Amino acid sequence: MVHSSNKRWPVIQDILKREGIARQHLNSFDEFLERGLQSIINEVQQIDIENAEYPYKIQLGKVKLQQPRMMELDGSITHITPAEARLRNVSYSAPVMMEASVVEDGKILESRFVHIGDVPVMAKSNACILHNFSTQKLIEHGEDPNDPGGYFIINGSERVIVGLEDLSYNKIIVDREKVGGNIVFKAKVYSSIVGYRAKLELVMKNDGLIVARIPGSPVDIPVVTLMRALGLESDREIAAVVSLVDELQDELEGSFEKAGDVPTAKDAVVYISKRIAPGMLEEFQIKRAETLLDWGLLPHLGKHPENRKEKAQFLGEAACKLLELKLGWIKPDDKDHYGNKVIKFAGQMLADLFRTAFRNLVRDMKYQLERSGQKRGINAVAAAIRPGIITDKLNNAIATGNWGRGRVGVTQLLDRTNYLSTISHLRRIQSPLSRTQPNFEARDLHATHFGRICPSETPEGSNCGLVKNLALSGIISVNVPNEEIIEKLYDLGTVHFFDAKEDLKKDGTRIFVDGRLIGYYKDGGQLAESLRDLRRNSKIHPHVGISFHKSDIEGSTRRLYVNCNAGRVLRPLIIIKDNKSLLTQELLDKVSKKLLSWIDLLRMGILELIDANEEENCYITLDDKDTKKHTHLEVFPPAILGAGASIIPYPEHNQSPRNTYESAMAKQSLGFSTPMMNTSTYVRQHLMFIHKLQLLTLKQ
Repeated sequence: MVHSSNKRWPVIQDILKREGIARQHLNSFDEFLERGLQSIINEVQQIDIENAEYPYKIQLGKVKLQQPRMMELDGSITHITPAEARLRNVSYSAPVMMEASVVEDGKILESRFVHIGDVPVMAKSNACILHNFSTQKLIEHGEDPNDPGGYFIINGSERVIVGLEDLSYNKIIVDREKVGGNIVFKAKVYSSIVGYRAKLELVMKNDGLIVARIPGSPVDIPVVTLMRALGLESDREIAAVVSLVDELQDELEGSFEKAGDVPTAKDAVVYISKRIAPGMLEEFQIKRAETLLDWGLLPHLGKHPENRKEKAQFLGEAACKLLELKLGWIKPDDKDHYGNKVIKFAGQMLADLFRTAFRNLVRDMKYQLERSGQKRGINAVAAAIRPGIITDKLNNAIATGNWGRGRVGVTQLLDRTNYLSTISHLRRIQSPLSRTQPNFEARDLHATHFGRICPSETPEGSNCGLVKNLALSGIISVNVPNEEIIEKLYDLGTVHFFDAKEDLKKDGTRIFVDGRLIGYYKDGGQLAESLRDLRRNSKIHPHVGISFHKSDIEGSTRRLYVNCNAGRVLRPLIIIKDNKSLLTQELLDKVSKKLLSWIDLLRMGILELIDANEEENCYITLDDKDTKKHTHLEVFPPAILGAGASIIPYPEHNQSPRNTYESAMAKQSLGFSTPMMNTSTYVRQHLMFIHKLQLLTLKQ
C-alpha cells in the first residue's frame, strides 16, 4: 500500500527539475549582477577631480555586462564558452562597462561607457552563454546537459563559493551572558547594507545603566545620551520611544540619572565627540561625531542626518527588548534557530570584494587624473582607469579562497568524483564558527532544520555539525524590494510611528519590515492574516516571510516581522483550509502529467513557502487524513533529507550514524561524473566503465 504522503512526490520532483540543483547559487549571482553592482557604483556617484586650474567632476552612471570573452595573444577578442575555458586553462569572465560623464559647472560635457574590469561568470547564470540552451544545443557546445552550473571557471579549474551561514542582519537579537558571576543582558544588531556591515551592541550594566557600543567609538556611550544626540531632547520623548508601559519606564531610571549632566542635543554631540576624538580641534571633533552618528550607527536606516529620528526609534525598540528580557517577559533569542540565520552565497560574497576593489579603482583613478593635470576629457578618464585592479582582485580571491580580513577557504575546487558528489558539493553550507572549539549547541541538529537542512549528511570529525547540506525541499529566498510591501502595509491601515497616538503605541503591535520599524497597527494577528492572503493571491512576492510574535504576559510588546531579505531557507507546505488540504488528487495528477508546475500551485494559493520564523505561527500535519485544527500539510516528508542521504534505501530502519556514514561514502564511489570524459580536463580522474545495476531502484 502506498503511503498517502508518497502521492505528493511529484510536487518535490517538479521543484527539483525546474529549479535545478544549484538554484541558490544562480539566484544570488544573478541578483549581484542585476542590482548589487549598480548599487555599489551608485554609492560613489561622482568623483571630484581637484585641479588647480579647472576642477571638474566625473559622474558615474549605469553599468552593463557584456558577453564572456577573452583576449588572445595577438590582441584580438574572442567569445568563449565554459568548455573552451576549461580546456585552455583560462578564466571564464565578462567585461563590466560603466558609463562615465565629465561634468563641469553642472553641465555634462561628454560621456561614454568605459571598461572597469572583468567579473568571473558563474556557469549557467543569466550572464553565461549557456543560459536557457536546449539539451541538443548544450551537447553541440561540448557541455554536459545534466551539469547543474553554479560554479566559476578560473584558470581552467572549477571553483565553488560554498554557502556561508551568518546571523540575520538588521535584527535585534537579545541574550543573557554570565560575566564573572554577574548576569549581563545584551542586545545585538548587525546592521548591513550591500557589502558593508556595522555591529551595534546595547549592554545593561549591573546598576541598570544601558550603554551602546558602536564601531568607531573606543568607549561605551550611554544610550540616553545617544538618543539625545539623535535629536530627542526631552526625557519624556526618550522614555516614550522605549515603551509607554510603566514597568519598563521605571527600569530606565538608572540610565536617566547617569545622563542627567547632558541636557540638550548639542551637549550630547559634544559629549560623544570628546570621547571619540580626544585632543583634536573642536570643530573636527564634532565632525567626527556627526560621521559616527550617520555612518557608524545603524547604516541600514540611512546615512543622512534626516534619518536620525528613525535611528532613535530603533534604539528605543532595542532598549525595550532588552528591558523585557530583564523582566523575564520574553526569552533570550536562540542563535541556532534557523529564523535568526541567513546563508550568504556567491552574490553577497562577491559584493564584499567588488566594493573594496571598486573603491581602490576610484582612488587610483582620482590620483592619476589629478597628477596628469593638463589632460582632460573622457579619453583621459578612460586612460586613467586600470581594469586590472578589479579583475585581479576577483580572480585571485576565487582562485585561492582568500577573501581578505583573514577569511580563507571560502571557495573550494568542485568535487567531480561522481555526479552525486558534485550535486552535494553545490548544496553545501558552512558555518563560520571555528572547528577547534566545542560549540556544542551550534553542532546540534535543531528543530528548525526540519525540511531545510539534511539531518544525516554532515562530515564526521572536527567539522561535524558545522558543515551542513541543504535538504531537497529547502529553497533559498531572494531579495524582494520592500518599498511596495511598506506601501501595502500603510494601505492596510498601519500608522507611521510619528503619527501614532499614545494608546496605539501602548497597546498596538509594532510592525517591522526587514528590521526597520515602520509603524503600529491595532491588531497584529489580523494584519498578519491579511498579508498572508495577499501573498496567497500573488499580490506580494511568495518569498516574503510574515511572522507575528506575542508574549502571554500583560503589557509586553507584540511585534509583527515582515522579512524580504535574501538567504533565508524556505520550505514549501500545502495550505489547509476549512480542515481540508487544498491540493486535490486532480491537481496532483495534473502536476504528474506536467500540465501544472509547482509555480502554478504557488500562484493559485495551494502551496506556500514558509521560513523558520513563520513556521512558529503554523501547525503542521504529516497526514492528510488528520487535518483538524492544522494550518498546513507537509508536502513529502522524505524531502527533509539532502541529496546524499535521499538515495539510501529505507533510511528510517537504520541506526542514525549509519545514514551519516553512507552519505559520506556515496560521494567517494567511483562513477561517471560527466559524459564529456573525452574532453575532460581533470588531470587525474577515475571513471568506472563497467556499471553494476543496483538491486533496488529508488524514485527517479
